[in-house]
Amino acid sequence: MDNSPAPDPFAISTLEALARHYEAPRDLVLKKVAPRLDDTARAFIAASPFCILSTIGPNGPHATPRGDAPGFVACLEDGTLALPDRRGNNRLDALRDIVEDPRIALLFLIPGVGEALRVGGTARITADPALCARFVERGKAPASVILITPREVYMQCAKSIVRSRLWGDRARPAGVPTAGQMIASHTGGMVDPAAHDAAAPARLAETLY
Repeated sequence: MDNSPAPDPFAISTLEALARHYEAPRDLVLKKVAPRLDDTARAFIAASPFCILSTIGPNGPHATPRGDAPGFVACLEDGTLALPDRRGNNRLDALRDIVEDPRIALLFLIPGVGEALRVGGTARITADPALCARFVERGKAPASVILITPREVYMQCAKSIVRSRLWGDRARPAGVPTAGQMIASHTGGMVDPAAHDAAAPARLAETLY
């Protein structure tokens, strides 16, 4: 018995076909990617208690949740991110992937904040005792630390968070950089932060669906 799916006459299988179904992105969207961490990205990460770590290895992709107190991912002086590998189920899916393929992506979230921060780059794993000791919590050091070298850093707009009502009516915490501040910093001043943020609610309402 053939259980393969029936052919889809509407399947999108080429980049050209994909482009026909979507408007071209604005120039600002293409240029808001920074090659390294700036002050706004560092501040966002310092306020984040949760991220999703995406990796890919011989068995395919994996996305794993990582969380702790805000700032649990440390921004080191050289621009590297340090993510302690807290106690888990020891499947080590993400760590095995990194050993095989260092390409990774991180998605940082902050409760009450619509924007997310995306970081793509390469990673390596270390068991350096001094670095592990830096992340001791409740008397326990992580078994290893993932060191990430960012290659792409950019802010993701609030549409998905707003549509999902993920945070409900939770208030935005103080001190987190705004979308306007992050975009202005990542693009070298292509937008005025205050003007961008002031126009954001109307712009979001018009483009939510």
